[in-house]
Amino acid sequence: MTAATAPLPSPQASEPAANDSALEVPPLGRPHARRLREIYRSAGWPCQDLLEIELLATGMLQRVAGPAGHETLRVTDAGIAYLAATLLRNRSALSKHEALVEQVACEMVRAGRIAWRGLGLRAQLPPEAEGGKARWCVVRPDVFSIRNTTVQEYVDPIVHEIKVHRSDLLGDLRRPEKRAAYLDLGGECWYVLGCDAKGRPIGAADEVPSECGVMLMEGQHLVVARAAPRRSRQSLPLGVWMALAKATPVAGLNDDEQGMLGDCEA
Repeated sequence: MTAATAPLPSPQASEPAANDSALEVPPLGRPHARRLREIYRSAGWPCQDLLEIELLATGMLQRVAGPAGHETLRVTDAGIAYLAATLLRNRSALSKHEALVEQVACEMVRAGRIAWRGLGLRAQLPPEAEGGKARWCVVRPDVFSIRNTTVQEYVDPIVHEIKVHRSDLLGDLRRPEKRAAYLDLGGECWYVLGCDAKGRPIGAADEVPSECGVMLMEGQHLVVARAAPRRSRQSLPLGVWMALAKATPVAGLNDDEQGMLGDCEA
């Protein structure tokens, strides 16, 4: 059996160390998967940092001695299997998230609005200290929509942030500056919460700060758990208008629906 395919030693079965504590295999996370992908795509030159030590200890990496005496790293079969499993999980999470993003965007279009997905928009943040300079950042709301109008004062921009995993929601709620940026962009900011594997909402309305509205999934339908406070927004900055002009909005009515409207007008 080669080192690449050798099973990982069980922490309980490991030989006691000098301090009588068993060797514990460290848990792997996103940084480990990212490093494995980097090594897989590269020549395998070692960084000799803590991530590398942990990947070597878990059998995800193997040291390979070169003919000139230098040492490189190779992703083992166990590492390839770990990367494949990570890829499947990421695809599953992405497809679930993207499906809800699409549903929210289409709801905005059906409500007579113009919607965009995944726009990179420049937002203004309040200064860190009173009297300080305003700060700027780039955020990417899941859905950004405006009213279909030719009057600039009536555009009514709205931001929808979609969450399908509780860990992602809790991490986002710990970022007040992100919400401040969304509120700078839109007259309203909504959190749309998906359901877990058992069909339960991943969060409750009272967990989301009161300056944001909350929508929940009930079956296949979106319901308002708490309305978003409406903030006065007279117009959009030029930079936002330029971003909207360069992007492609969500498709509007299809041909069948447009035909029904034509029949009604006739």
